[in-house]
Parts: sequence; C-alpha cells; structure tokens
Amino acid sequence: MFIQTESTPNPATLKFLPGRDVLGEGQAADFPNAEAAGRSPLAARLFEIEGVTGVFYGADFITVTKQDAEWQHIKPAILGAIMEHFTSGAPLLESGAEEPAAPQANYTEEEAEIVDQIIELLETRVRPVVAQDGGDITFRGYEDGIVLLNMQGACAGCPASTQTLKNGVENMLRHYVPEVTEVRAV
Repeated sequence: MFIQTESTPNPATLKFLPGRDVLGEGQAADFPNAEAAGRSPLAARLFEIEGVTGVFYGADFITVTKQDAEWQHIKPAILGAIMEHFTSGAPLLESGAEEPAAPQANYTEEEAEIVDQIIELLETRVRPVVAQDGGDITFRGYEDGIVLLNMQGACAGCPASTQTLKNGVENMLRHYVPEVTEVRAV
C-alpha cells in the first residue's frame, strides 16, 4: 500500500491519501479531539501519537491536524498507523457509530425552500472544492438570513477559513439565494 500526502492551506494539517475509499463519496467524519475518536479505531490510534490534535475522514482521504510537533517527527507514525489499519481489514468506524446529525429546526415552508437551496449549493459547489483541501463544510442552520456552517478537517482552525467563508461561500450563497445576508462559522 502506498499512501500519498498533500499539504493543505492549513499548515497544521496534512492530507493523507491511501489510494482507496475511506468513507466514500459525500461522506465525512470529524474527530476534533481524542474523546470523539472513540467510535473509530484508526482515529483513536492516531490520537495516541504525540502532537495529533484532530482527525478527519473524507471520501478518499484522511486529514490529521497537529500542534507542538514537527511533521518530520510524527508523519512516519501516522503513515504506519494508517497502513496497518487498512491492511488489517478492521472497520473504520465501529458498527452503529455514525456522524452526529445536524440539528433539526422547524422551518416555515418558505425557509425550508431557502434551506434546500443552500444545502444543494453547499453539496454541489462548496464541499467538493473544500474536500480537495482536506476539509469539509457542513450546514448547521439558517435563521433570519444568517447561514450557520461548521468547518471540519483542514478547514477547522485554518488561517484562510474566514476568507473562504466570507469571500467565497457567503458571496456565492448571496448571489444564488438573495435571502442570505451573512454566513457564520459555528
């Protein structure tokens, strides 16, 4: 097994490409801390590596975020853990373990149409681009023209994430959905 790595716009995050599906198209799982990793044996193992502070699974990649460690010191251990996991045939997620669902809100019929448009734009135009950088953006809510989004993977804590939200996502949503006045990260 050959695992490629790619840098991301976030210098604290590296993207690992195992050359096979990780979660599959359109799916993602975020482990922002060791406690959240309990539902994934691989994520739990990665958090055992000193300096690892975040793990994210995308369709065909894994991003790892570090703090107070140099990549040249922890990258071999990360590559080893990923390789060992995939060659073992062990499940990526424990059975029955699913990503927590987005909070449900009671939208009026008009708001529901707006939310559907927002989600469609995020799914078709934003998430594929953000995944190329090792991250994800998920819809968390809509109220009074304000769209709430959750930044995950390489996007969480990235110095460029605010610019991505304001200059990219917000401008696009405001163009296609005039009811949108602002986008905020949660």
